[in-house]
Amino acid sequence: MRKYEVIFIIRSLEEEATNAVIDKFAKLIVAQGGTITKEDRWGKRRLAYDIKKESEGFYVLFYVTCEPACVAECDRVMKITDEILKHMIVRADEKEAANE
Repeated sequence: MRKYEVIFIIRSLEEEATNAVIDKFAKLIVAQGGTITKEDRWGKRRLAYDIKKESEGFYVLFYVTCEPACVAECDRVMKITDEILKHMIVRADEKEAANE
């Protein structure tokens, strides 16, 4: 099991729809055998530039422990989900090694 940081931006939606998207990915990670150790909801923020004609997005950060196959599936689903404007998955242990 490896540690990852999964950050994604959700297009501007109603609060209920935004929560549904977040829950969808939380359940996907758990179903793939991963665990979410921490979830940070940064809230709605203005984007530096328009993405898919959107100027604001809801930022979410998951700290995840899982296998690489779980990350690959999460990445695949995020790419085909219309509500996701951008996403990025980074191995947390690589990030920590770079800081040392």
